[in-house]
Amino acid sequence: MKPTIPTLTALLALATACATGPAGTPVPQALAVSGSAYDAALLVELPETAPEESPGLHNVFRLSDNIVSGSEPEGEAALAKIASMGVKTVLSVDGKAPDHEMAAKYGLRYVHVPIRYRGIEKDEIQAIAKTFQELEGPFYVHCFHGKHRGPAAAAVGRVVLDGASRDQAIAEMRQWCGTSSKYEGLYATIAFGDLPTAAESAAYDFDFAPVHAFPGFRNAMVDLARSWDTVEALSKREWAPDPSHPDASARNEAAKMVDIYEQSVGMDECRSAANDFRSWLDASLASSKRLADALRAFEGGDAAASDLAKAEVATLKKLCSSCHGAYRNSGS
Repeated sequence: MKPTIPTLTALLALATACATGPAGTPVPQALAVSGSAYDAALLVELPETAPEESPGLHNVFRLSDNIVSGSEPEGEAALAKIASMGVKTVLSVDGKAPDHEMAAKYGLRYVHVPIRYRGIEKDEIQAIAKTFQELEGPFYVHCFHGKHRGPAAAAVGRVVLDGASRDQAIAEMRQWCGTSSKYEGLYATIAFGDLPTAAESAAYDFDFAPVHAFPGFRNAMVDLARSWDTVEALSKREWAPDPSHPDASARNEAAKMVDIYEQSVGMDECRSAANDFRSWLDASLASSKRLADALRAFEGGDAAASDLAKAEVATLKKLCSSCHGAYRNSGS
């Protein structure tokens, strides 16, 4: 039985009029619902499906014969695994520049269209849709963790390439891939946004570049996210090495975070930002320095420093959540 959604008026039923997609595949119109797009992701009840996990690939879901959604491939073995799935094109919507040269060794073509957590901009939607409609599949679509931005981009493909209904596409985001309720903008893009037809994509100028580099603060946050993930994961292991990443060092990654925050504080775009943003950034820099100091002390034999380091991890997490809620996720 489908879950009931008290906040929604059951107006769903897709409009019968459809734009024409590739080879006559219909591109369903926007959903007609009242309530959030995240809530609408329960209008279709999907069977429980566990993600596929393999070395260097996580949260992998085969959404269709054409489209696989998952995490960023970590290393050459992960790219080889993607190729073994029959994938021909890899679409990254993460900020990090992909290793497209290594991917090419396995016959994989990379396309890089970085998007934000708050939603997908019109030109980004056009580039993503054109990739699905004009390049060779199957496609592997990823962001960093494969939970939020990647599934949203994959959902674009599910609609414009596979002809899946929008309610099905957002159901896959929520119920399978685990896209968070914090990213209503990603859900709304798929549920209510304008998705291009094949003709509109054909008219859009996009060169399918394998790398799209960002300058400034946005690029700094790409590197910061990876260092943060390592530090947070090792804190849960009492700072013991992770056998799957034995070279990862919390102390080294914390030092990187200090460098990134110091560079960011000095950027013109950050110096001219709103007071609350600058306050969070300054506090994060101070906390990252305390974290780095505590980890140095811990590695020097001060067992009590472990708790100090964990406290700074908690502080940084709160600071990041506050700033992300106001700026990254909301679209401010």
